[in-house]
Amino acid sequence: MDAPEYVPGHGLLAGRIVVVTAAAGAGIGFAVAKKAVEEGATVVISDVHERRLDEAADALAEISDARPVTSLCDVRDEGQVQGLLDAAVAAHGRIDVMVNNAGLGGDTPLVDMQDEEWDRVLDITLTGAMRCTRAAMRIMGSQGHGVIVNNASVLGWRAQAGQSHYAAAKAGVMALTRCAAVEGVESGVRVNCVAPSFATHPFLARTSSEELLAELAAGEAYGRGAEPWEVANVVVFLASDYSSYMTGEVVSVSSQRA
Repeated sequence: MDAPEYVPGHGLLAGRIVVVTAAAGAGIGFAVAKKAVEEGATVVISDVHERRLDEAADALAEISDARPVTSLCDVRDEGQVQGLLDAAVAAHGRIDVMVNNAGLGGDTPLVDMQDEEWDRVLDITLTGAMRCTRAAMRIMGSQGHGVIVNNASVLGWRAQAGQSHYAAAKAGVMALTRCAAVEGVESGVRVNCVAPSFATHPFLARTSSEELLAELAAGEAYGRGAEPWEVANVVVFLASDYSSYMTGEVVSVSSQRA
């Protein structure tokens, strides 16, 4: 089944300040930033790739009134994470929404996996999400409001060969989300996460074989992966007031057969 027509914005994030990590390139992060702009938000974007980050900012400037603030940020570095949020507050006075999208996968059987590969995936995907969530909660707690949306994966629930490091990290993101949500209630901070099954974008070929990608697409009820903007739509919902009673939830963005 082909992807549906692109859904236009409806002002769901009008006036909000939205920070998105790993927003460069053609994946979910850029799709979220673009959707946020289309929904009326002012965005601040980060990535570890300076050239691609500048290209993303230029693309977003074409559909908004101004070029977004950018900040190089490796989520393994606490100083860079804090620098990103400080830049957002310095530019706009507050942070309404934090979307933690940075993550790293791979495809290595457990018996062949080296500690260094395991540590790198968990440091970026899980501990990086923790660093960003922690820093955002500190700012949002002092504001008395805020929304955090983490990017997990259905692999936090489901098994797939070669994905033990990534699955463990994403299961951790789900648990982090639930615990942070309980802690954020009294200060008016909501924390939820999306769990995509398979979103198609060019960068997947760097970490997954063509055979694996074809297998994943075939496993979807629609016979295709999600478009990144289809995942972004759910992120926008969780970031908006339409999900005001939701916190600590993990929303699957998936058409996989049971």
